[in-house]
Amino acid sequence: RGYEVAVAGDGPAALELATSWRPDLVLLDLGLPGMDGLDVCRQLRTWSQVPIIVLTVRDAESDKVQALDLGADDYLTKPFGIDELLARIRVALRHAARAASGEPVLQAGSLLIDFTRRLVLAGGQEVHLTPREYELLRALATQAGRALTHRTLLRTVWGPAYEQDVPTLRVFITQLRRKIEPDPAQPRHILTEPGVGYRFQLGEGEP
Repeated sequence: RGYEVAVAGDGPAALELATSWRPDLVLLDLGLPGMDGLDVCRQLRTWSQVPIIVLTVRDAESDKVQALDLGADDYLTKPFGIDELLARIRVALRHAARAASGEPVLQAGSLLIDFTRRLVLAGGQEVHLTPREYELLRALATQAGRALTHRTLLRTVWGPAYEQDVPTLRVFITQLRRKIEPDPAQPRHILTEPGVGYRFQLGEGEP
């Protein structure tokens, strides 16, 4: 598929390889010997923003939430298809490229977000958002393709004191969908990750 791959057999070797090789993306198995994959993720995030996709047989929501809160960009539960994995890799690499370029305007189908002007257009019409709605949309859109936990979004938009207030987050997500989605009942952009949080999707072809 055109990717150059390096493999580490355990957690300490993975950290050493990431330090010396500086990969564009990390596929991280949570079941690594020598060091738990969550600890590897935690240590990587102390010095690197490389995209991390977690691969795991653990299907408990708490494990997924913990991995994402530690800084993982995405997760896949085994077994999974190679096409799904490749699609997630492409999305993560595109997100990393956008973040590096610092593009001030994001286009997602008929939705346009101008971060410099704090302007949002849906179908060519300006969308009037409250300051909190805009900050929530910004938090999601600037991490497009990445699953963000309830806690992460609440901490980012409302502050640490509100990171357990999931009902408030759901109300604001509903309001945002009504304002920016062509069909709020079947959202194209703000997708729910059941039991975990939300993901902003640029187009229908992305996972």
